[in-house]
Amino acid sequence: MTRTNLLSKIQIFALAVMANLAVVLVKAQEKAPDLKVDVDINKGNESMGGDWMSNPLVWVIGALVIIVIIALVARGGGNK
Repeated sequence: MTRTNLLSKIQIFALAVMANLAVVLVKAQEKAPDLKVDVDINKGNESMGGDWMSNPLVWVIGALVIIVIIALVARGGGNK
Protein backbone atom coordinates (compact mmCIF):
# COMPACT_ATOMS: atom_id res chain seq x y z
CA MET A 1 0.00 0.00 0.00
CA THR A 2 1.46 3.33 -1.01
CA ARG A 3 1.57 6.40 1.17
CA THR A 4 -0.85 8.42 -1.00
CA ASN A 5 -3.35 5.56 -1.04
CA LEU A 6 -3.26 5.42 2.78
CA LEU A 7 -3.74 9.20 3.06
CA SER A 8 -6.63 9.03 0.63
CA LYS A 9 -8.33 6.35 2.71
CA ILE A 10 -7.78 8.38 5.89
CA GLN A 11 -9.30 11.44 4.23
CA ILE A 12 -12.33 9.46 3.08
CA PHE A 13 -12.76 8.05 6.59
CA ALA A 14 -12.51 11.52 8.15
CA LEU A 15 -15.07 12.92 5.71
CA ALA A 16 -17.43 10.02 6.45
CA VAL A 17 -17.12 10.63 10.19
CA MET A 18 -17.79 14.37 9.78
CA ALA A 19 -20.79 13.67 7.55
CA ASN A 20 -22.23 11.27 10.11
CA LEU A 21 -21.73 13.82 12.89
CA ALA A 22 -23.54 16.44 10.79
CA VAL A 23 -26.45 14.06 10.29
CA VAL A 24 -26.59 13.37 14.03
CA LEU A 25 -26.65 17.11 14.76
CA VAL A 26 -29.46 17.69 12.26
CA LYS A 27 -31.50 14.76 13.57
CA ALA A 28 -31.09 16.02 17.15
CA GLN A 29 -32.93 19.22 16.20
CA GLU A 30 -35.64 17.55 14.14
CA LYS A 31 -38.32 17.29 16.81
CA ALA A 32 -38.70 20.05 19.36
CA PRO A 33 -40.40 19.31 22.66
CA ASP A 34 -43.98 20.48 22.98
CA LEU A 35 -43.62 23.38 25.40
CA LYS A 36 -47.21 24.69 25.10
CA VAL A 37 -46.20 28.32 25.56
CA ASP A 38 -49.07 30.80 25.47
CA VAL A 39 -47.99 34.27 24.40
CA ASP A 40 -50.48 37.14 24.74
CA ILE A 41 -49.59 39.95 22.35
CA ASN A 42 -52.63 42.06 23.24
CA LYS A 43 -51.45 44.04 26.23
CA GLY A 44 -54.51 46.26 26.35
CA ASN A 45 -53.28 48.87 28.84
CA GLU A 46 -51.20 51.19 26.73
CA SER A 47 -51.31 54.96 27.06
CA MET A 48 -52.10 55.66 23.38
CA GLY A 49 -54.12 52.56 22.66
CA GLY A 50 -52.80 49.36 21.18
CA ASP A 51 -53.41 50.11 17.50
CA TRP A 52 -52.31 53.71 17.03
CA MET A 53 -49.87 52.75 14.24
CA SER A 54 -52.71 51.33 12.16
CA ASN A 55 -54.64 54.59 12.36
CA PRO A 56 -54.62 56.28 8.89
CA LEU A 57 -54.65 59.73 10.47
CA VAL A 58 -51.25 59.09 12.05
CA TRP A 59 -49.80 58.16 8.66
CA VAL A 60 -51.28 61.22 6.93
CA ILE A 61 -49.95 63.60 9.58
CA GLY A 62 -46.56 61.89 9.51
CA ALA A 63 -46.36 62.18 5.72
CA LEU A 64 -47.29 65.88 5.88
CA VAL A 65 -44.61 66.57 8.48
CA ILE A 66 -41.98 64.82 6.34
CA ILE A 67 -43.06 66.76 3.23
CA VAL A 68 -42.82 70.08 5.12
CA ILE A 69 -39.36 69.20 6.45
CA ILE A 70 -38.14 68.25 2.96
CA ALA A 71 -39.57 71.48 1.51
CA LEU A 72 -37.84 73.59 4.16
CA VAL A 73 -34.51 71.85 3.64
CA ALA A 74 -34.75 72.11 -0.16
CA ARG A 75 -35.64 75.77 0.06
CA GLY A 76 -32.37 76.48 1.83
CA GLY A 77 -33.62 79.27 4.09
CA GLY A 78 -34.42 81.69 1.27
CA ASN A 79 -31.73 84.28 2.27
CA LYS A 80 -30.03 85.47 -0.91
